Amino acid sequence: MSETATETIERPRLLEKYESEIRSAIMEKFKLANVHQIPRLRKIVVNMGVGEAIENKKRLDAAMDDLAIIAGQRPKLCRAKRSVAGFKLREEMPIGCKVTLRGYRMYEFLDRLISVAIPRIRDFRGIKRNSFDGRGNFSMGLSEQVVFPEIDLDKVEWVQGMDITMVMSGGRDEISFDLLTQLGMPFTRD
Repeated sequence: MSETATETIERPRLLEKYESEIRSAIMEKFKLANVHQIPRLRKIVVNMGVGEAIENKKRLDAAMDDLAIIAGQRPKLCRAKRSVAGFKLREEMPIGCKVTLRGYRMYEFLDRLISVAIPRIRDFRGIKRNSFDGRGNFSMGLSEQVVFPEIDLDKVEWVQGMDITMVMSGGRDEISFDLLTQLGMPFTRD
């Protein structure tokens, strides 16, 4: 048997913290009767909308390459659903890419986002709390992909932003906010 077959994958640090500390703390704080009421992270969706891909196809290829490096898996190509003459957009034209992260990759991405990428944002004053959707899910945006250290600054031709959506079970914003705060998300204090 080869060495790679016998190696075990190390559990993500944030998952260990969630299971050992956060779950019981949330259950006690919100007086939840059932363990299934405790919120958990289901998936993280990272989306890059590349509207400039209409004129320059290389922009979309560069965005897909960068997203693959950041997320650790190949992104899915997103196409236009309908034509919009004002934007010179036709139905089925490629205009973006997205990645859905689950399991260990999701926790590893969240750990890198919280501990490495967010501190590298210029003039960062905290993430606003008003980005919850009423069902416990949280969305945020980054204006440039270069905050991730995996991206080589010398090879970046175009700066591209991204949207990050964290889908959580539990269904309540205040519980999801507490979960993300305990995981280390740097929210503003207002």
